[in-house]
Amino acid sequence: MNSVQLKDLCSVKSSTLKAGDVKNMNPGQYPVYGASGLIADIDSFQHENPALAIVKDGAGFGRVYKTPKKSSVVGTMQFILPNEDVDRDYLYYVLNHIDFNKYRSGATIPHIYFKDYSSVQIKKHSLSEQRIIAEKLDGVTGLIDKSYAELEEFDQLVKSRFNELFINKNQNDKESLLKDVASLMSGITKGRRIKGPTITVPYMAVSNVKDGYLDLSTIKTIEASEQEVEKYRLLPNDVLMTEGGDPDKLGRGCVIETPLHNCIHQNHIFRVRLNNRLLTPTYFQFYLQDKKAREYFLRSAKQTTGIASLNMTQLRNLPVIIPPIGQQLVFEEDVQVINKSKLAIQKSIDELETLKKKLMQEYFG
Repeated sequence: MNSVQLKDLCSVKSSTLKAGDVKNMNPGQYPVYGASGLIADIDSFQHENPALAIVKDGAGFGRVYKTPKKSSVVGTMQFILPNEDVDRDYLYYVLNHIDFNKYRSGATIPHIYFKDYSSVQIKKHSLSEQRIIAEKLDGVTGLIDKSYAELEEFDQLVKSRFNELFINKNQNDKESLLKDVASLMSGITKGRRIKGPTITVPYMAVSNVKDGYLDLSTIKTIEASEQEVEKYRLLPNDVLMTEGGDPDKLGRGCVIETPLHNCIHQNHIFRVRLNNRLLTPTYFQFYLQDKKAREYFLRSAKQTTGIASLNMTQLRNLPVIIPPIGQQLVFEEDVQVINKSKLAIQKSIDELETLKKKLMQEYFG
């Protein structure tokens, strides 16, 4: 099959609009888009027809949006305008198929330039073929989106169950400081001096610890002495918490149910090992997301511009409500049942994502 270059399918249109200026513009009915999506509606627009927009500067580079008619974008983005014989939805998938990391420049702030990736080779298709391809990919994408929506519903179900069981239900529940119901430890420091022989072991970094779940897509290793491994080794059902980050992510934590062999944690993470006669890891993980814990973290943390951090003393003094252990175990069983359903949905998503990538490779090369 013949191929064409991306620049044979579309052109670009730049913007000088600054995101900070949008809030001072007159409100209206025309949308303005930034790197994270819709910013505002104003009384003017840059482009008349439906098009695409791509993030060209910053951490979200390569992200593509479909823009409606009479819309605008900020200067860190640019419009991608399909030619008359090119279907917009088809072009959307073409752009999503491109690995923009190959064309990135800039050491601190990444950039991509159309002149660099415009020569990407794409299999040639007629307009009617493009529409068929877009329709097929829309079908798979729709199933993926539906599955993600189901996952979100299950997440909300767990939160509702937590509120039902624990929030404002047991006014006489015991309250203790975390230091009285758990042992806490910071982790290993990178770049320290090590005396004697070492072994290579996996370790949990800040990037692994999310709010309510563990991200194991990337696992780093570190050299450590046997004494350090013994000191920092993670055990099943330890809770990991981050010491800092964005204020809305402060105190995020998750349970590590089955650590890798000899897995340890870095010094920007706190390890919380609960007294299992008083607290279950599942309850505590969701308690960290509750209003009472969040307010304590925000009130206690040291905050600088856009960054907040907790120290060990502040974390040790976190007030923890301790419901009856039987009630916590009921919640844990509910979460396990829901997680089984989520696991099945995630498996379906993975299969659909694989199918989508296979189809895009077949269609675009």
